[in-house]
Amino acid sequence: MEGKCHIPVLLNEVLDYLDGDGEGVFVDCTLGLGGHAKEILIKHPKSSLIGLDIDEISLMKARENLDPFRERVTLYHSDFRYLPDLNLDFQKIRGVLIDLGISSFQLDSPERGFSYNQDGPLDMRMDLRNKYSAFKIINKSSENQLNKIFFEYGEIRQARKLAREIASRRKINKIETTTQLRRIIEEVCRWRPQKGKIHPAAKLFLALRIEVNQELKGLDNFLEKILHKLREGSRIVVISFHSLEDRIIKKAFVRMASSENCPPCLKVLTKKPVVASREEVISNFRARSAKLRAAEVVR
Repeated sequence: MEGKCHIPVLLNEVLDYLDGDGEGVFVDCTLGLGGHAKEILIKHPKSSLIGLDIDEISLMKARENLDPFRERVTLYHSDFRYLPDLNLDFQKIRGVLIDLGISSFQLDSPERGFSYNQDGPLDMRMDLRNKYSAFKIINKSSENQLNKIFFEYGEIRQARKLAREIASRRKINKIETTTQLRRIIEEVCRWRPQKGKIHPAAKLFLALRIEVNQELKGLDNFLEKILHKLREGSRIVVISFHSLEDRIIKKAFVRMASSENCPPCLKVLTKKPVVASREEVISNFRARSAKLRAAEVVR
């Protein structure tokens, strides 16, 4: 399915913090449809870009969108956490961007199962080579495992009650679609639409997505490994969309910028996370929960 136009979040802020001291190689670790990458290439006409994405469908779309810059673009179908292991000249890299959010293209594709607003299979795999899907989690995990996933990743107060109800209902019929799961959540949480209230399915779907794609696994280790490979003056910009990710990034940056590191290998450029302006949120609602942190490598 064709998704709606994907608008890159915090675009001006990304470009400002990545700029550093000029041209070189930029890396977009989570390419998506190439929105940020395109603007980086436009701003830096003498630079090249390396793009990675674990979602092969998004990567194909990005290749099309970045075709005018193909001489300066190298793409990899890979999880960004494997970036330090690639055979690259890391001393040429000027800036690294990681946008940890899900794209509108993915959300607007019902067959991918990411959105509770659209009927589709319980899938949520970013990498279609992955055999671990939301369907398997919901229908095969123990009640205790479900409770742990919902509570730790979704920070859901009714985690135990939801896990118990799901475990009970799947004995009668498998829970196969996003709509089936959403209805269970609405019943258990006694959901009634209210202005300013977030649908309880949003947190549970987020928790499932994190578990399916192991989104938090190795994030802090990746940041440490890649920052030790980059040259002095290189910049890293990370955009997160929920508190668990932001907490990991903040702690990693603080640790590597600490004087207890002899010497510190990082200078944090954002004392507090940068958030979207009111104007951006109005034009792109997805930006409402985005938090940007940036740092520069020091030696």
